[in-house]
Amino acid sequence: MTATEKQKPASRKKIVGSLLFMGVIIALTFYLLFKDQSPAAIFAALRGVKLPFILLGLLCMLGFVSCEAVNIHQIQKTLQTPVRFLKCLKYAFVGFFFSSITPSASGGQPAQVYYMKKDNISIASSTLTLLVVIVVYQLVMVLYAAGMLLSHLGFLASSTPGLRILMVYGFVVNILLIGFITAVIFHDRLVKRVLFGLLHLLHRIRLVKQVEKYEQSLGAMIDEYREGAKFIRKNKLVICKVFLATVLQITLLYLVPYFVYLAFGLSGTPLHTILATQSILTIAVSSLPLPGAAGASEGGFLSIFKLFFAPALILPAMLIWRGISFYALVLISGAVCVVAQLRSGKRDQNKLRHHAPQTGAALGSAHP
Repeated sequence: MTATEKQKPASRKKIVGSLLFMGVIIALTFYLLFKDQSPAAIFAALRGVKLPFILLGLLCMLGFVSCEAVNIHQIQKTLQTPVRFLKCLKYAFVGFFFSSITPSASGGQPAQVYYMKKDNISIASSTLTLLVVIVVYQLVMVLYAAGMLLSHLGFLASSTPGLRILMVYGFVVNILLIGFITAVIFHDRLVKRVLFGLLHLLHRIRLVKQVEKYEQSLGAMIDEYREGAKFIRKNKLVICKVFLATVLQITLLYLVPYFVYLAFGLSGTPLHTILATQSILTIAVSSLPLPGAAGASEGGFLSIFKLFFAPALILPAMLIWRGISFYALVLISGAVCVVAQLRSGKRDQNKLRHHAPQTGAALGSAHP
């Protein structure tokens, strides 16, 4: 999306529509999961969990969001537009919420740019900041999963065929994305020529109508990536810090199923094995065009984590894992968005009240 498009916040209708769509997927998923299960057995397993480990899982997710806030704070400081950390934390929560309720996490960045604009951060600065954060996150996620997969090749053989297909799909999509970004960084003119040529070809065979509109959007997107490349080349130390913070961020996310494992009183599986399993699951479902990867995440967990949880515990374990890593954070980040919107609206009203008397006085002096 271009900077102009990113400035536009999602309308209430779109937000409600996204929430309803996600709700339908979640309801269908849980119906299919629970229809042949005994609720009594599930609740009995849930009553036996150790709460301190559940709290540690929640702290990991709060740390996950906080790491993004640290990265936003660091980049904004480098861009000579320092922002208080609490505001950066707000932007991180906003991004999590809107990414969670929209397909392919498409709503997160536009919402963040909108709230940053409300705090007098220029669209160019916020777009560059979030671009760097996203690029580094994608790179770390792929490298993390690739490293874990190479060191735990047994998972590929033990997982279901469906999950293996998703793994390949996830790697292909993310590698293509990173390859595109790399091409833009080093050969932006070539990328423009290729994409524009493809657009005109699609126009000739009548698959694309408004060529100029798409050229403008693609050109603006490539220009944004080029600016990101300039920032990366000029601020290598900052990028290293962002990279390390992102490694910590992703590790905290992947630690959640390990604490769920300990919450059931289980032992014997090494930490690195759980991290590897979660990294493979994440890369498999992250690129699916579903809000919050709903349905795929639950099914993937049941498929791959059955290696570590007994049949009677795998469904309760999935419920706790998903509750900690997704639903709890959606509720928290949603509450942050509501508070942010209320404060923003109140601030706008105060500005109107402040300017209203001045406007009246000016009119009065002009017409005595």
